[in-house]
Amino acid sequence: MDSTPSQFLSDLASKNSSDAPLVCYAATMLSSNGMLQNENPLDFTFPLFLFQLIIILITSRLTAFILKPLRQPRYIYEILGGFILGPTLMGRLPAFALTFFPLRSLLVIDSMASIGLVFFMFIVGVEIDPDVVRRVGRRSTLLTFVCLIGPILIGVLAGIMLHSRIQDGTQRGAFVTFLCGILCVSSFSMLARTLADIKLIASDVGRLVLSSVMITNGLAWVLMVFSTALAQSKGKPLSAIWAVISGGVFSVVVYMAVRRAARWVQKRTPEGEEVAELHVCVILVGVMVAAFAADAIGTHAIFGAFVYGLAVPNGPLGELLIEKIGDFIEGLLLPIFFAVSGFRTNLYSIVDAGAVFLLLIVVIGAAITKVAGSVLAAFYMEMPFHDGISLGLLMNTKGIVELILLNIGWDKMVLRDQTFTILVVISVISTTLITPLVNVAAKPSRRYVAYKRRTIRWWNPESELRMLVCAHSSREVPSLISLLDISHPTKRSPFFVYALYLVELTGRASTLFVVNTNCSSSSSLESHCGAPNAGGGFIRHQTESEHISHAFESYEQHAGGVSVQSLTAFSQYPSMHEDVIALSEDKHCALIILPFHKHQTIDGTMEVTHPAIRCLNKNVLARSSCSVGILIDRSLAGTGARAQRYAVALLFFGGADDREALAYADRLATHPGVALTVVRFLPCISSDGSRRQDRMVDVAGENDDECLAQFQADGGGEAEYVERLVGNAEETVALLREMEGRYDLYIVGIGEGMLSPLTAGLTEWSECEELGPIGDLLASPDFGSRASVLVLQRGKYREGSEIEMSGGAVVLPMPAGPGN
Repeated sequence: MDSTPSQFLSDLASKNSSDAPLVCYAATMLSSNGMLQNENPLDFTFPLFLFQLIIILITSRLTAFILKPLRQPRYIYEILGGFILGPTLMGRLPAFALTFFPLRSLLVIDSMASIGLVFFMFIVGVEIDPDVVRRVGRRSTLLTFVCLIGPILIGVLAGIMLHSRIQDGTQRGAFVTFLCGILCVSSFSMLARTLADIKLIASDVGRLVLSSVMITNGLAWVLMVFSTALAQSKGKPLSAIWAVISGGVFSVVVYMAVRRAARWVQKRTPEGEEVAELHVCVILVGVMVAAFAADAIGTHAIFGAFVYGLAVPNGPLGELLIEKIGDFIEGLLLPIFFAVSGFRTNLYSIVDAGAVFLLLIVVIGAAITKVAGSVLAAFYMEMPFHDGISLGLLMNTKGIVELILLNIGWDKMVLRDQTFTILVVISVISTTLITPLVNVAAKPSRRYVAYKRRTIRWWNPESELRMLVCAHSSREVPSLISLLDISHPTKRSPFFVYALYLVELTGRASTLFVVNTNCSSSSSLESHCGAPNAGGGFIRHQTESEHISHAFESYEQHAGGVSVQSLTAFSQYPSMHEDVIALSEDKHCALIILPFHKHQTIDGTMEVTHPAIRCLNKNVLARSSCSVGILIDRSLAGTGARAQRYAVALLFFGGADDREALAYADRLATHPGVALTVVRFLPCISSDGSRRQDRMVDVAGENDDECLAQFQADGGGEAEYVERLVGNAEETVALLREMEGRYDLYIVGIGEGMLSPLTAGLTEWSECEELGPIGDLLASPDFGSRASVLVLQRGKYREGSEIEMSGGAVVLPMPAGPGN
């Protein structure tokens, strides 16, 4: 029978000499034997830590859920959750503090928070491309210089004057240096996310402020190392200087060694495949080695992890490492750090209201000098005044980096409890205020201006037709190219196609700056480029982008009268329509082609590609001032190509959207490989079967009869024109079913706002109302057609509405709104 822990200790003590030291500990302190043994799990280290972690995560998530309408960064919710659990609120209750967060457990929590922080700073280092610093131009250097002068001067003066009042008992030089670093620092990850949200990450302002923040943060880290070394050496400048020098040597050695090793790993990894698991494991172990070495030389563990991350090359390797550990670190371990920060933040430690006022004046003064310096720099660089204001506000972006520095200052006894609490609270408040100010000041002032006659019908047939063709994957490209091809671009009537690859941005800041540097070489991207990080990873998006670009470039080379420019937009789905519409506005496009949110599977059924694509299509339809088409693809690239001839049917019910569809079909009619049939549906409402002759007139002076007459007078290619009399929606559906199997492509207008007896009742059964009643019917799996469908909506006019009549149909005016 095994001996008990107490017997084991007794035996060990008897075997040792009387002079040997004996260390005693609670043998059962790690885990309990269970509540059935009358033991409280919270009296043991491991179950207590698990319970603490649960409390921390639940508190932070509830705080984020409650405050979500405020649209603040996640950093704010996390730190507020720490405030709730800390001595400011719940921690003041003795029962709560002693039961759930006793002093004996704080060392474990602090250690886990430090591990999370080490790997988080490694991720931040991976996200940043150090080569960008070497490519920083004169403008970034100028902006950095003017934005640093004010905060450093204020920090020096304020640190000297306030030290004796708020930091008595600490090293003055360390406090002065540390205060300068806090006033200079900006949060790179927070800034990158903000720029991505407001669509400025690839703009001139975005590139300028990102490169400048990288330099200012580098200086802030140097000041932090010098400050902590000065505090630990009791004010000996030489020791602090040696700490900075050793940190610099450490950085160079780590960067060169890791960079070379990482490139060796990349070379040994076959193209298109992931890095071997062994190599990933070695790299992650290296993070802890670098952190240990940095702590051993007297800097800080997170500094070593950050430098180690900088050495990892951007691209597939960096993206893979972030995907491996990013969610675990940011979702599980990082909240522990925010909770620890909340435990250290005690509002009741503030006993000097004057200190709060003075530090607030210092922080506000430093922020104002950054804005003023940015405005002066913008004036010198001949940039608009509002861009200078935007630069200044963006340079004041705060976040987790500032909180990390404050915690380091607390750990190294540079800051006292009161000063630490005041600066943390000011950081939270300033971040809360700066974020909406940046959204207002830095967001492009461009609005969706509706240019009259930005439609296909009113586009000069002998001028260049500009189209924006969107794709979510390379699978959609063949059918889009087939649609462009049968639209018959010629040298006399050319097309300029902007091929836009849309990628979901998940919100993490990884590869933000890398993609920005890649895409910023083309001025065409402007503010329409963000940064990728969607589930599939860097390799998949890069490969998809290359396939799409090569496909359109190949089409451009083999087709006559077509110019193609390939672009990529990274954005979150709720705001992706802004990218699409803004690009169409900038390029004065007459037509946007969007893929349907469903794709055809091998067995012929339609499967949802991504539910958010439907919301994107609906938002573009609602807000675009140019014409919009949605392509429901059923292998358009293969059906007509096999027969060397496409059978196309235009279904004309009347209205502005159908006239736009007629104008587009007119271009197809001239293609020698297209057999176009125009089928006009006319109401049969009289008792004798005759139709009612209602003219359809809008504010542009158009009506259906004149448009069709003009189409036939112009030749309409070799198009066949057919009229069909129908009395109600049932007869319309029956006639459409008779047409099954005859055509490869249907073209139909959405018929927005129309109330026609020919389609009455169909909307009640619509699955996708954004396609219109006929478009939804043709796209429905119940219809049984194998033909592709293109539904079109004419661009909206801002100057006026239209009231139309079509066999008793009334087209109501569009409500006031964007694009109307």
